[in-house]
Amino acid sequence: MSKDNNIFLIGPMGAGKTTIGRHLATLLHKRFVDVDHEIEKRTGVTIPVIFEIEGEAGFRQRESTLVNELARDQDIVLATGGGAVLLEENRKILKEHGVVVYLQADIETLVERTRRDRSRPLLQTEDPRGKIEELLRQREPIYREVADVVVDTGQRAPSSVARDIATRLKALSNDENPDR
Repeated sequence: MSKDNNIFLIGPMGAGKTTIGRHLATLLHKRFVDVDHEIEKRTGVTIPVIFEIEGEAGFRQRESTLVNELARDQDIVLATGGGAVLLEENRKILKEHGVVVYLQADIETLVERTRRDRSRPLLQTEDPRGKIEELLRQREPIYREVADVVVDTGQRAPSSVARDIATRLKALSNDENPDR
């Protein structure tokens, strides 16, 4: 695996980017960073507060700045926010500086995993399921376009998914053209 030995996890909220990312980083002896947690750490406020004060556009700008900075590190597993791929500059940086792994899950799984989580501003609506479906319709083609590897996280243990990703990354690394 080249590209600074970085692994970038993308996918919808509830796909398991943070949980699986931690397992994967441990397995591969890399540093784990979650973009949302890093934003909260640096600003001293929660994501919902940022959304309330700055709106989604303000949050996306903070997210983009951080993705740009962190993607240039080496030997990290980075869990991006579900919408990080919306900006073309983020997609370009992820593709240039690491292997992009799309963690996908079906609607039922995503709804179940996020139903009690009040820290997701986009889901604070009368119809969280409808919102997840809408976001997936918008983002799924982008996730697939930017991904080097696609992994279903469905009804699987996070450690099992992390092992699966590690195996796929090793195979990808072995297949890589040295001129790439």
